[in-house]
Parts: sequence; C-alpha cells; structure tokens
Amino acid sequence: MNLPSKVKLVDVGPRDGLQNEKAPVPAAVKIELVQRLQDAGLTEIEVTSFVSPKWVPQMADAAEVMAGIQRKPGVRYSVLTPNMKGLEAAMAPARELWPDEIVVFGAASEAFSQRNINCSIAESIERFAPVVQAARAAGIYVRGAMSCAVGCPYEGEIAPARVDYLAGLMKGIGVQHIGMADTIGVGTPLKVQRAMEATLRHYDINDVSGHFHDTYGQALANTLVCLQMGVWQFDTSSAGLGGCPYAKGATGNVATEDVVYLLHGMGIETGIDLEKLIDAGKFISDFLARKPNSRAATALLNKRAN
Repeated sequence: MNLPSKVKLVDVGPRDGLQNEKAPVPAAVKIELVQRLQDAGLTEIEVTSFVSPKWVPQMADAAEVMAGIQRKPGVRYSVLTPNMKGLEAAMAPARELWPDEIVVFGAASEAFSQRNINCSIAESIERFAPVVQAARAAGIYVRGAMSCAVGCPYEGEIAPARVDYLAGLMKGIGVQHIGMADTIGVGTPLKVQRAMEATLRHYDINDVSGHFHDTYGQALANTLVCLQMGVWQFDTSSAGLGGCPYAKGATGNVATEDVVYLLHGMGIETGIDLEKLIDAGKFISDFLARKPNSRAATALLNKRAN
C-alpha cells in the first residue's frame, strides 16, 4: 500500500463549519476557535469568507476576524473569495492582515452551478480567472475547490469526466492546488477513487486534497481510499461542523478528530495533539449548545468523564 508517512489537514471549521449557523457567532468566538486549533497543531486553517453579508450573514465579520487572530509562524490562514470584490476586501487592510491563501470554487455539476451561483461551470471559471491572476500577482497562494465531484442534489451521480473537465479549467486559470469535494456526502470509495483519478490527470499528487462530508457515514472510508492512492492532504472540520446550504440534508464535513484518530492509529504523522483538538471542538460545540459531531471526540470525552 502506497500510504503517506505524513498527512496535512486543513481545518475548515471556522469558515465552512460555521457559515450555515443561523444564530450569529461572535467574532471573538471565531478568533478563539482559530487560536485553539493552531495551539492543537493545525498548520492550515480556513478562517473565514469574504462574501456578501446579504448571502452569508455569518461571515459579515470577516475583516474583524482576520484582524483579531494571533498569527503563528508556520501556520497558513486561508479565506474564501468568490469574486474580485471579495479578494479586494481581503487585501484592503495592511499586508500583515492579508490571508496567505485564497480559495475559489467551482462545481462539477452544471445544475449545482446554476442554482448556487447562477451561471454555467465555464462562466464561473471565467469569473475566477482575474481573481486568481490578481491573488498570484500579489503573492497569495490559490487553492481551488471542486464541489459536487461525486454526486449532486439536482443531477444525481456525477461522471468522472465532469471532474476531469473542471480540474482542467481550474488548472487553465492558474489555480495552484485543487480540492476534490464530495459536497453532499454520497460518495463511496470506488466512486471517490475515480473522481480523484480524474483530478490527478491535471494536478500532481502533491497539489490535490480530499474534502468529504459524512452524510452517509462514508467519509473515513473515502479518506482511506485516497490515502491508499498517495493523497496526503485533506479538508476536515473540528467537531464535524458544517453542511451545505444548497444541498438539503447534507450533514457536516468529516470531523477533524475522527480523521486524526484514524491517521494516528495507522502510524501516520499529523503534528496534531488529539486531546487539544478535542478541547477546541468541545469549545465551539459548547458555544453552539450541542455535542461534538465526532465519534472519536465523543468516545474520548466519555472516557475523561469516567
């Protein structure tokens, strides 16, 4: 088995995890979550999203959060910038407050693209081209996310050829790293493997990551099949926070705690302290008045209580 010896996790909890919460989460709580994640050893954190507050009210405090985090050397802070306006807002303050990385996204499903951002896949990529160009010219790294790479709430199963097409378009506009996302969590290992193979036709193994939702309990199995392909970067979310506002019934991203437990159990290094990570997940879950959506966290917290 071609397993990597080390894996890098991008915790998307502060952004992807919190963006759909109905009740406002104060900037101070988001900043504290980022602080706790980096203290636990996370070196990649997706902090916030520079989007219209009209569409995503939870992210209206993006500038405040970016200004409030205490940056740690060796940690990369990323933000979602869906358009030029978002990038300009992210780059408006002093350089030391800029993100290290921006994220742009496209869907492998035409129907999802139309419902989500009111344009075709090709049009969405055209819109991102100047954003990517401007970010790279400013020395900001560009990551791309391919949503609905395995299944779509409107179209059903997505053929690997659609993933191949989107990955090629992303590469064409200069996106440096690509994440293959099972946005609604319908993927199973062989389907995910085929979608990842399509992605790898355009990107090197060091420039791809997996982003899995656990709707049907398949996220860890899907992570494992990608590990066996040599993929060593994954998006995860502390306490399993998150979902997708445009995908009815899609539960959260795979919990960072569960992936760390899996990796450490396989002897794969992450640089993450699982106990501190569980505390970070418990902190945000307590604030949201719910239990962490992580099996490993639940088991280890129960053990602590006994």
